[in-house]
Amino acid sequence: MTTNIVILTEVALSPDDAARLVGLHADDQPSYTVLVSENAHRGLLAEVVDRLSLLELREAVDALRHRDDFTVEDAALALEQSLAALRAEGVTAEGEVVSDDPIEALERAVGAHDAQEAHIVTVPHAVEDTFHRDWGSRARERLGVPVLHVYAGSSWTN
Repeated sequence: MTTNIVILTEVALSPDDAARLVGLHADDQPSYTVLVSENAHRGLLAEVVDRLSLLELREAVDALRHRDDFTVEDAALALEQSLAALRAEGVTAEGEVVSDDPIEALERAVGAHDAQEAHIVTVPHAVEDTFHRDWGSRARERLGVPVLHVYAGSSWTN
């Protein structure tokens, strides 16, 4: 039986991220559905507080100047790169850019693909993570499948 996994991400999966995710189910021949939110970036205040809490002063100033706006084209490119990284690991992967609430889109995809798990890949968001309003916490409240939330580019291992 093929394991179906839905991945919700706000950034492109790196080859290392893809290898780690696929490595979790290497013996199961998993099939992946990737969702990239075109509305991945949040409000200005949350972005600035997150950047300051991580001592990323330049990024906080850039957020104030809106230099890091995330466009639909950015989301499409992140999807393309994520699919390529997963396929390079020898797995089946499809995906789409979603424009509505990311957790609602994740919930629909999990049901439509009869997924056994959901993986969420984000950058750290200090405010949301601290108060459990991050995508991982919200998904665990709504989905009836295990949810793994990891940070993109981190050195987490299986």
